[in-house]
Amino acid sequence: MEQKYYEHGSAAERWERAQMFFDAKEYTTAAKILDGLVEEVPEQTGPRLLLARSYYHSAQLRRAETELRTIVERDPVEHYARLMLGRTLERQGRDAEAAPHLKMASALAGDFPES
Repeated sequence: MEQKYYEHGSAAERWERAQMFFDAKEYTTAAKILDGLVEEVPEQTGPRLLLARSYYHSAQLRRAETELRTIVERDPVEHYARLMLGRTLERQGRDAEAAPHLKMASALAGDFPES
């Protein structure tokens, strides 16, 4: 079986390549690389978060939501994942579901409204 470009190289090389594609706004390609990487190292937050961001920016919102929920389930105080989950839900028109995640993200980031 022929190895596809996004499966080529070590995990570190694929991580670097995925970041380059993400930075170049090639979100779909970054997601293809990261998908395999996340399967290989499911416990690592960095690749999964970048995968979720790639899905978000390529309008694959359900997939982004799935990855973000996995991160938040494992690490409830991961504020950026909470923020992204809230924004992903908002973008799907699910504002009521988004609100608690956005509020939690603000609190975790230390953004408290003044009384």
